[in-house]
Amino acid sequence: MKKINISILIVSIFIFLSCSDFLDTEDLTQKNSSNFPQTSEDVFSSLLSAYAAIGEIQDPYWQTFFLLAETMSDDRFGGGSTVDRMILAVNEYKKSQDNMYSGIWSKYYRGIYRAHFVLESIDKVSWESEAQKNNILGQAYFLRAYMYFDLCRLFGSVPLVLSTQVESLPKASPEELYGCIFSDLKKAIDLLPSVSLTNIPDTEKSLATKWAAQALLARAYLFYSGYYKIASIQLPDQTVLDKEYVIDNVDDCIANSGHGLISDFRSLWPYSLSNKEYGYAKNNQLEWIGENGDNVETVFAWKYSTLMWKGFSNKINLYFGIKGQDQIPFGKGWGVGTVNPQLYAQWPDDDIRKKASIYYVDDPEEGTTGFIWNGENNQQETGYWQKKYMPVNVRNAAGNVVNYSCELYGATTNFQENNTQDLVVIRFADVLLMGAELGSVHAQSYLDQVRKRVGLPSVPATLENIKEERRYELAFEGVRYYDLLRWGDAEKEINKIVDVPARTMNVPMKVTVKFRPETGGFLPIPENEILLSNGILEQNPGWTGSDALY
Repeated sequence: MKKINISILIVSIFIFLSCSDFLDTEDLTQKNSSNFPQTSEDVFSSLLSAYAAIGEIQDPYWQTFFLLAETMSDDRFGGGSTVDRMILAVNEYKKSQDNMYSGIWSKYYRGIYRAHFVLESIDKVSWESEAQKNNILGQAYFLRAYMYFDLCRLFGSVPLVLSTQVESLPKASPEELYGCIFSDLKKAIDLLPSVSLTNIPDTEKSLATKWAAQALLARAYLFYSGYYKIASIQLPDQTVLDKEYVIDNVDDCIANSGHGLISDFRSLWPYSLSNKEYGYAKNNQLEWIGENGDNVETVFAWKYSTLMWKGFSNKINLYFGIKGQDQIPFGKGWGVGTVNPQLYAQWPDDDIRKKASIYYVDDPEEGTTGFIWNGENNQQETGYWQKKYMPVNVRNAAGNVVNYSCELYGATTNFQENNTQDLVVIRFADVLLMGAELGSVHAQSYLDQVRKRVGLPSVPATLENIKEERRYELAFEGVRYYDLLRWGDAEKEINKIVDVPARTMNVPMKVTVKFRPETGGFLPIPENEILLSNGILEQNPGWTGSDALY
């Protein structure tokens, strides 16, 4: 096996970063705004730099969308070590400093700038065909929508910048922001080709497709219509986007994309590779589907590599790895995002996804031994860890325990840099559940497919049943917190975290978390951005008083 689908992105990052200042120089020996782009290949390189901008948003750990979404949900605690104040602030909906989120704010706008550069360059070069041009254009619209949707979920209302021209802008309204997001996704759907997954070359499966745009449209629509209670929205071209349009696109994605469910839910996750020594995987005859293009369930994912520079490895796995441990199958990490024991207790035992998703250190059926409490000054340690995004170890020919990426892809043995697992943004199971929730005529079938895969009987496709199914199917995949927000359930569910037993430095303690509804569930705008705007930007509600400070 070899790690594929990453070479395009890796090369693009090197190309772009090697000339990252080209917009600020007139040196004609380098790429700059006067001589770049000149060819369609140049525009494609610029497009890939926009992809790279999103993939790079992994440092510091509390400024990563996926990690924030997880640790703000009711499924996870902050965890980490006793010096990690930031993650506890995130978990308690507070801030430890005024510019706590300045990095993620600026990095998203950097990526949006790169998408704008592509959109403004598209007609400056010659193309082999209209189809080639439309494909690049569709991907650029997808990426801009993707980044604005992340920003809107993180911060609520943000400035809506629509060109490479730099100017201070006030926060746009949700209607303006989502109007842009939906318009961009509609354009992406219209421009990107209707090519089934089986006909997409493996080297292009890391790029956005029409199917990914349709799936992201459904996710964005469910959040917007749920959180803001608005069923339809007028787009910038004065057309109206409504639920029926979204349902039609979800149905099209499910019927024609070539995506589907793999036969065993547990084979989605790399721990199933360790089936020789890991008791759980061995006893269940698990075989990992891998990352070589065969996973039909991945609708859109970020790819990572073995390169030890500029965040090319998957830092999410590092952050969520068990602190102070290096065993089979789970390797060493930073210990962030310990699992709330309430989730494990509530999860029915007859659902195979329970033990497929959560590692309980005292469960003999796991087939693991030697877990060490307080491996490295751990805090909020519960004895429960998620399994989906973790460093995974195997034993090599010499008998040494190493990360699987060392064996498969030649990765470094440095645990900080050797995680290469794909970070899946949208799975086909999620598309099925979104279709059911939207009210497709196939809603019952969509829900049944997800449950049948894990051996569960049919239940009516009611909202409550779909809510429960989403929690168990998609646990630890970055969707739970924003599901709670859009359903209006965040305060109710999060405030159930009262006196939950845990350990800090191996000393028993209790975790209580209280949601702060005055924030609307959104993060504070970085104070330095407000100052730079000369007062044009205003701070989000709930973030100016002492209650906001950790």
